[in-house]
Amino acid sequence: MEEKHFKSSDKVRDFVIGMSDGLTVPFALAAGLSGAVDNTGIIVTAGLAEIAAGSIAMGLGGYLAGRTEIEHYDAEEKREYEEIEKLHEVEIRETKEIFAQYGLDENLQETIAREMAKKPKQWVDFMMRFELGLERPNKNRAHESAFIIGVSYIIGGLIPLSTYFTTDSVTQGLETSIIVTLLCLVVFGIVKSKLTGQPLLKGALRVTLVGALAAAAAFGIAKLIV
Repeated sequence: MEEKHFKSSDKVRDFVIGMSDGLTVPFALAAGLSGAVDNTGIIVTAGLAEIAAGSIAMGLGGYLAGRTEIEHYDAEEKREYEEIEKLHEVEIRETKEIFAQYGLDENLQETIAREMAKKPKQWVDFMMRFELGLERPNKNRAHESAFIIGVSYIIGGLIPLSTYFTTDSVTQGLETSIIVTLLCLVVFGIVKSKLTGQPLLKGALRVTLVGALAAAAAFGIAKLIV
């Protein structure tokens, strides 16, 4: 039987971040404005402005996070190369300690550690993963993260806002937006749970509840102020 493992966790995480915020924030903004103004044009304009700003901000955040991950790995890798050269025996001992955790006896620890030391690159790769717990990041990670988060935010944001495009009634736009967005949140929650291996019902309810509470809070605050 062939083993099946999910290998796109970073991309899924970026999609989830962008889509969940895209569905929630513009939805809450449109709901809040619906409680304060009686003009769908204002809501659409403000919503589009928020989507543009939010997608850029979220994408930039993803890019910076990706760059930080790459820079952190590179710095630690450089330090590890210096240590295997200047603190050779210390690194040998640390390598043996790692193997000891897996139940290898002293002789095997010594033999394997000395053999690994003959290949610095492979040795450093091993220490990065098993001593520091770091996986080599994709060099394109920052750009991919920015793109996925930004685009998914735009897609998510246009869903609750789209119902205001074809009506002059704020009330009708809000009511339709609530129905459409909550349905999308349920579907998104199910897909997210399916991809991440979580219980489908629990994941769907969690995502939907967050979006509904955000919109209700924004609408209520706007009504209180106005």
